[in-house]
Amino acid sequence: MGGTRFIGVCLTRILLEQGHEVVLFNRGNRASPADGVGQITGDRLDLVQLKDKLAGEKFDAIFDNNGRELADTQPLVEIFKKQSPHFIYVSSAGVYQKSHILPHCEGDPVDPKSRHLGKFTTEEYLKNSGIPWTSVRPVYIYGPNNYNDLEAWFFDRLVRGRTIPIPENGLHITQLGHVEDLARAMANILVSPKAIGEIYNISGDRYVTFDGLAQSCALAAGTDIDIVHYNPKEFDFGKKKAFPLRVQHFFTDINKAQNDLNWHPQFDLISGLADSFERDYKISGRDKKEIDFSTDEQILRGSSG
Repeated sequence: MGGTRFIGVCLTRILLEQGHEVVLFNRGNRASPADGVGQITGDRLDLVQLKDKLAGEKFDAIFDNNGRELADTQPLVEIFKKQSPHFIYVSSAGVYQKSHILPHCEGDPVDPKSRHLGKFTTEEYLKNSGIPWTSVRPVYIYGPNNYNDLEAWFFDRLVRGRTIPIPENGLHITQLGHVEDLARAMANILVSPKAIGEIYNISGDRYVTFDGLAQSCALAAGTDIDIVHYNPKEFDFGKKKAFPLRVQHFFTDINKAQNDLNWHPQFDLISGLADSFERDYKISGRDKKEIDFSTDEQILRGSSG
């Protein structure tokens, strides 16, 4: 489901390399990520269209990369329930409840107020659906084709010689995982009998502070760096987002995935960020684009309004 934006691009290429036959279902707004890929065009949110397009199809496995709410995924499961394909769902580590005990493990409590609660609701539905299923919970995903401002947020400032504004003391610890490492873990699920009915945290194998992430981005981009710290409670940014990460310690234990899936992240943070900078950020020409730095300016001025 999807396959032409971020995770799906990488996953499709890996599955093809491994000899799988791959079919994508999406709205057809973007080119296929590789030759030899089947294509079914449709809108998953149109239930009549979804059933019309997929009811006659048969698959061994389904990767649902873009379902956010139960209503996105349940109709898909109902269509294929009798076939019992292996249903692999991309959830999020954002479902975990904030805790003083870290790293987050797969059995930790979830946050009932999380904006990702629909992901957990979908996992609970899959548990009781009767089909073989596996769910992955990435933390922060980065790498080529990332459409979320994560590493690009830092690169935007670094290549222009701007100061990097980082909230509080810059010592919050977080975790990033390269999209290719995530995709390889997902592909390994297909050949891992232990994966049926399981949830896996997927990310990098090292943790990093906010300041450390900024410094890692500078190393990857080959630039100097200047950091300023600020208290976000002193500013009113309105609806604008002043920093791309949640201001808290946020990282997971990935040992279960490494043990069950015969998988280990191949990218360390520096090489992964350099890969994103060279293969995406520079090629896209984003370093020449106009970027809104208004929240940065507000911070640097020390304005509280």
